[in-house]
Parts: sequence; structure tokens; C-alpha cells
Amino acid sequence: MGANSKSEGEWRAILSPEQFRILRQKGTEAPNTGSYNHHDAPGVYGCAGCGTPLYKSTTKFNSGCGWPAFFDAIPGAVSRHEDRSMFMTRTEITCTACGGHLGHVFKGEGFDTPIDERHCVNSVSLKFKEE
Repeated sequence: MGANSKSEGEWRAILSPEQFRILRQKGTEAPNTGSYNHHDAPGVYGCAGCGTPLYKSTTKFNSGCGWPAFFDAIPGAVSRHEDRSMFMTRTEITCTACGGHLGHVFKGEGFDTPIDERHCVNSVSLKFKEE
């Protein structure tokens, strides 16, 4: 049985209430409250739900948006979905392995990064592992 086939009860048993609200119910943490917003140690940010590596610290940048920002994900680790909630169309990003909600990706904002994208990720969705 893969990580994506866990029942709601199984997810509730392994995640904190805040992790469940964000990863499984597509919630959002308040801006400037996440533990990884100003985090800059070398390492890998994995999914807090299943542990799959998602982002390398070398792709993290300070966007000033209030959430951890990355300009690119580890290939294949993050999936994109159209999100039409909140009266707008955005691109939701999820963990490919377990389907956990990470945040949203924005394009064309003009940040000085190799790829003109900003993956705006909830700290609660992440678990950091130092190199």
C-alpha cells in the first residue's frame, strides 16, 4: 500500500493537527510564521507527510513573500495542479509521492533566479534534513 492510499484516519494519526490541515486539507499557514521562512542551512527539504525529498537548499531564496520560496524542485518530486479556489486560478503544488499540499507556484515575477518561478511552500509541509 503506497503513501497516497492512506485513509484520512491514518493521516490524522501520523500528522499533527496543523500538518493535517495544510497537507491533507490544503490549508495555508499564516505569513511570516513558518520555521523555514528564514532558514538557510545546507540540506534537503522533504515532505513532512512521507519524507520524500522535495527541494535542495541551493534552490531556496528570500522572496520576501512570508513563506519559504524555492525556484525549482527536485525532478519529479513535485506535481502541479490547477487550483480555482478563492476566486482565482493558481497552480497548486503537491508532493508527487503522497499528494500532500505544499503551496503554490508563481511564474514571471522577475526574481533574480535561474528559473523565473517561485515555489511558495508552507513550512508545515516540509521537514528539513541537514547535509
